Amino acid sequence: MDVATDILKYINAHTELMTEFLKTLVLHESPSKDTKAQASILEVISKELNRLGYFTKYMPGNKTGGYLYARPQKRAKNTPFQLLIGHCDTVWDIDTLKKMPVAMKNGTMTGPGVYDMKAGITQLIFAIRTTKALSLPLPVTPLILINSDEEIGSRESTRMIKRLAKISDRAFVMEPPLGLDGKLKTARKGLGRFTITAIGKAAHAGLDPGKGVSAIVELSHQIQQLYAMNDFEKGITVNVGMIEGGISANVVAPESKAIVDVRVLNRKDGEAITKKIYGLQPSMPNIQLRIEGGIGRPPMERTPRNQQLWRFAKTKGASMGLELDEAIAGGGSDGNTTSEFTATLDGLGTTGDGAHASHEFIFLEQLPERTALLTQLIISDTIDNEQ
Repeated sequence: MDVATDILKYINAHTELMTEFLKTLVLHESPSKDTKAQASILEVISKELNRLGYFTKYMPGNKTGGYLYARPQKRAKNTPFQLLIGHCDTVWDIDTLKKMPVAMKNGTMTGPGVYDMKAGITQLIFAIRTTKALSLPLPVTPLILINSDEEIGSRESTRMIKRLAKISDRAFVMEPPLGLDGKLKTARKGLGRFTITAIGKAAHAGLDPGKGVSAIVELSHQIQQLYAMNDFEKGITVNVGMIEGGISANVVAPESKAIVDVRVLNRKDGEAITKKIYGLQPSMPNIQLRIEGGIGRPPMERTPRNQQLWRFAKTKGASMGLELDEAIAGGGSDGNTTSEFTATLDGLGTTGDGAHASHEFIFLEQLPERTALLTQLIISDTIDNEQ
């Protein structure tokens, strides 16, 4: 039996059903900070997994919509685990559908969250459905986590993600691939957030300017030092994205603050840039600097185990006529977290474009083939046994 052919044949026969399920997910608008909306879409996903013979547990969050955990109700004893992870939250507010309706035209499907990443969730569901329909063995037991806070840093779900990654042999992240040619993400930059606060002394700008010490002037010096830390060849970026400060135009500013975004390709550079930022010193007398923050999401590096998983996926793709390529993503995902503990492959969603943009879409013809690829990956034995 040609398993790859049978998988693709089954999925192609159910493309219309897949598309309808994806449409249902997109119509369930689910902004990260709307807990009621998150509970609603997670219930839809939970019911579908229950129909497929999966035990599910919904864990509500304290400040977020929480997450959904799922595993097969029946599994062979002593089998290893694999983690399938996705997020149901989007950056889009409720009623975005009024200006970004779900539409299918010219081979694409548009709508808020369709690309990032409700197509990926659809693939996950239908990959599991395919294994059940074709009675395909699962020598590595799937553990599924769908969180609702990825777009805002996965603050409440990261603890569970780490816990599951530690006991899993591999992790597949259902984020969208990179670019219109659908590159899988084998590395991601680590993300840091720092706050630099300059504290000076207020004075009347007209009557006693000499008695004041401007925090804004000091901050301007610090911003120049921060931008000097950029090293594009190494993939180090330092961006001052927000500044605030001062009381009034006629007052020497007593306080000013900058919020800084930092991205790095490896842990070593993250530690080095953190040390540099915390080493900043005032350039003027009678000024204090308060520095807070750090690298929140570690880099997803091209470790040997991650590269082995990538080569494995490339081989599986080739068996069904998919020519896959790899890429580095500048943004972070939950793959940054799983990569610390287990072999991780990211960007397994459906090719398209427009993440966080008003033209967000996927190529419908690639939904079934990317689902077939995922199915092949999750039914595979441990990588070492197949190389």
